[in-house]
Amino acid sequence: MRGKTLSTWMVVEDEPDIYDVLLAMFEIWGIEGIAFVDGGEAVAWVEDVDKGIVTGELPELAIIDIRLPEVSGPEVGARLRQSPRLGKVAVVLITAYRLSPEEEAAVKAKAQADALMYKPLPPMPELRRILDRIIAERKLKHAPNSSPTTSRTL
Repeated sequence: MRGKTLSTWMVVEDEPDIYDVLLAMFEIWGIEGIAFVDGGEAVAWVEDVDKGIVTGELPELAIIDIRLPEVSGPEVGARLRQSPRLGKVAVVLITAYRLSPEEEAAVKAKAQADALMYKPLPPMPELRRILDRIIAERKLKHAPNSSPTTSRTL
């Protein structure tokens, strides 16, 4: 798919093979990708967004590896949630490490993440469906007048 990009998604991943594949998928899907190779770089970018230094379209999704150099993935997610401009972005944590249910709950809570996915990630079509659903659910959750009584259709 070429032409106008539909949206922007963010990747914070220290494994070049993984972020290269994700960015290539985004391009195929018509989505602009922003990639960071460590948590410190991502947090610095979020701070620049908050200061108004970064202009342009902001991401609607952040895919963040849990284990990153400098600043951990859950800490990057927590920083996104504190941002007045990026606080409503959908956050998906990813990891190759198997976590206990307690560890899963802890990292998701720290990042206020919408989901946690294990590597290897699902095949492209399934991954796209999952990520689109997560974004849609996040938007619905934060839409004005999204209470059950006002969101009915006639």
